[in-house]
Amino acid sequence: MFEAIGWIGGTLLAVCGIPQAIKTIRDGKCEVSHLFIWAWFLGEVLTLIYILPTGSIPLYLNYSVNVIATSIILFYRLR
Repeated sequence: MFEAIGWIGGTLLAVCGIPQAIKTIRDGKCEVSHLFIWAWFLGEVLTLIYILPTGSIPLYLNYSVNVIATSIILFYRLR
């Protein structure tokens, strides 16, 4: 039961950044503030590093997808 809850939660959190990344790619620009995107990106990276020893696949999914999404957004913001 808890494993299913973890997978559902990890998946839902993982997809949260995807719509913004897609919009950013389509528009070719990012309207999100520098401070927000840097805080989001660094928070995801540091938390991913923190959870690595846990072996929790749902958490890996969540933070890995969000690192990719925030990297895309950050790339377009810095461009």
